[in-house]
Amino acid sequence: MPLSGTLTKARIVEAVVETNGYTQQKAHETIEILLELIKRSLESGQDVMISGFGKFCVKNKKKQRGRNPATGKDLIIDREKSLHSNGPGN
Repeated sequence: MPLSGTLTKARIVEAVVETNGYTQQKAHETIEILLELIKRSLESGQDVMISGFGKFCVKNKKKQRGRNPATGKDLIIDREKSLHSNGPGN
């Protein structure tokens, strides 16, 4: 089944229904459980490794200098977390 455009949760659910014969409800519940497990793992600082797909991890960025584009004033941007992913073989 070729998919074009943005892959959404709804399209993933539909693909599971079509390929595995799950009911819409069962497919939706399965995808929700999977996404919740990934989300909780990342929120707790654990990496997520899906064999053949890739690795996801949250990295902490350092404070950095920036500039307010509206005023031109220098400022310090606080530390933040960002999601990083590496595809298979990376």
